[in-house]
Amino acid sequence: MNYSWDWGLLFRDPYAGWIVSGFITTCLLAVYAWVIAFILGSIIGVLRTLDNKVLRLVGTIYVEVFRNIPLLAQIFLWYFVIPEFLPAEAQHYVKRGMPDPQFWTSVVGLGLYTAARVAEQVRSGIQSIPNGQQSAALAMGFTRVQTYRYVLLPIGYRTVIPSLTNDFLGVFKNSSLALTIGVMELTATARQIDEYTFQSFEAYAAATVLYSCVTLCVIMLMRFLERRTRIIGTASAGGAR
Repeated sequence: MNYSWDWGLLFRDPYAGWIVSGFITTCLLAVYAWVIAFILGSIIGVLRTLDNKVLRLVGTIYVEVFRNIPLLAQIFLWYFVIPEFLPAEAQHYVKRGMPDPQFWTSVVGLGLYTAARVAEQVRSGIQSIPNGQQSAALAMGFTRVQTYRYVLLPIGYRTVIPSLTNDFLGVFKNSSLALTIGVMELTATARQIDEYTFQSFEAYAAATVLYSCVTLCVIMLMRFLERRTRIIGTASAGGAR
């Protein structure tokens, strides 16, 4: 009842600068991690649809391992444990020579974790395509690589746009876990403002609004992309039929 509201602190130095810096760090962390997740996840997803049992097993092992270990535990492993097994020079670089090791460790951990989820979306998108389309492509003289490049992947990606949107938003929101190893992203800066000013409502309200704005922008962008790329007569996985 005695709480003293002070919304103006969000626009005063240094707190406004902290929020902007944390928001930029969060966006960069999410985008870099998504690049890793999308590229690696696409490769793993394709491996899981191949006829080769060894490659399919490799993809399955990756998905099951990275998807079933909590993200926080993976970030701790990448930051505290994995460097200890590297050669001395590489270990020294990772711990002391690499610029902003906490940030890049979070990028790698978040990217590899999300890649397992992307792989499942890509796999389901490819396997949702009728076998006749793949057979037709092969009958026309396409190689297996060309069949994936020109037929299966373009259609598969369009099918799973809603699911990939959820995965990207998951990357954006999960980036808050990076604060546990010292990354000053949006949630961490909100907590820092709270600790300096004891204005917890204002600090976390600002973070909430920024998270919500990015989420809404991404959803609207992906819905626009989904409408533009939709194949007539079909519906994207997760969308209305």
